[in-house]
Amino acid sequence: MRLTRAESKAANRRALIDAAREVVGREGANAKLEDIAELAGLTTGAVYSLFGGKSGLMVAMIDDYTGPLDLGPVEEIAPGRPLEEVVVTIARQYWRMSADPEAATLLLFEIRVMDLVLNDAELLTKLNTAINASQAQLAEHLAGREHAGVPVTREQAVRLARALKAMLSGLGQAVVLGVHGSSEEYFADVARALITPGVLGPA
Repeated sequence: MRLTRAESKAANRRALIDAAREVVGREGANAKLEDIAELAGLTTGAVYSLFGGKSGLMVAMIDDYTGPLDLGPVEEIAPGRPLEEVVVTIARQYWRMSADPEAATLLLFEIRVMDLVLNDAELLTKLNTAINASQAQLAEHLAGREHAGVPVTREQAVRLARALKAMLSGLGQAVVLGVHGSSEEYFADVARALITPGVLGPA
């Protein structure tokens, strides 16, 4: 079936973003526009038409990215489950993702993205926006959950989400790099230990 113009444009956009991710994963800041277009099966003219140039494509790629070793969509956790159970579920999910054989490739891509954005203020801003949005999404899973007999406030959820993401990211990278062989239970125990008044802050 023949694609409409809008469908064709969307398909080309997706192909270029996917190709950009692959080439940036290999080359970092040295990624060439010609290589990206070739991998996508398109011309550099398509990049300029859809994104205005390489910079626009990189911005779109960052917008599409929340971090390969980031938490992505958190597993569905039933409403009413207490905060500790939710935090432990998230930690276990992160351990499984970090222990996956594909995690090394994803970590390499993350390193290449850092190389790219640290040389471009606009891309760094975009990445920070994406990370903050992912953090806010994680906080949504925590806010309102019961802890010590009272529901966690939105502000407390944001503080805990920030600490949880930083801790899990560091532990996950160590697993991928083989620094240590932390178990799923260790991830759960460390995540549980973050639920303290010092981390949560005032209600």
